[in-house]
Amino acid sequence: MTSDNMGKFKFTKTEINDVFIVEPAVFGDDRGYFMETYNENDFKEAGYDLTFVQDNQSKSSKGVLRGLHFQINNPQGKLVRVIKGKVFDVGVDMRKNSKTYGKWVGLILSSDNKKQLFIPEGFAHGFLVLSEEAEFVYKCTNFYDADDEGGIIWNDTDIGIKWPLNGIDEVNLSDKDREWKTLKETNISY
Repeated sequence: MTSDNMGKFKFTKTEINDVFIVEPAVFGDDRGYFMETYNENDFKEAGYDLTFVQDNQSKSSKGVLRGLHFQINNPQGKLVRVIKGKVFDVGVDMRKNSKTYGKWVGLILSSDNKKQLFIPEGFAHGFLVLSEEAEFVYKCTNFYDADDEGGIIWNDTDIGIKWPLNGIDEVNLSDKDREWKTLKETNISY
């Protein structure tokens, strides 16, 4: 991984091209703290020219696993962060011509570490809640379209995500997330 400090943000590249970690500068005192979570100029200066069109927020309890989701024809890039609690966040490369096709990146995001992860278009995305409760927010590069939604089963053995399940008795999935196929069976790539 390589890092660049760009004033208010530290950008760190991951082992998968185009996925990066963002650490904002946090200014705190006895009253609390302040931080910018996104600044178009700073991101562009770091080489990340992104346009966000939608912001989302979810609240989930411990053991909830949301994902692995993607949009088929209108893929979304996502800048994700946690404002309460802790999650293990994952992106899976679905870009067929990528050297890292089928590989994953995972990172613990929490309200304490204030890290963000950018998952680009062409990736499946999901997260597992590790704390008693978590509030998760993210910016998207494309609008959500329920008719365009796709997914990969969370425990696809070919991908081999190492979900941190210590202390989680049962993974809590939606009916939809329980029914997704493997990446190979999905046969969708970008």
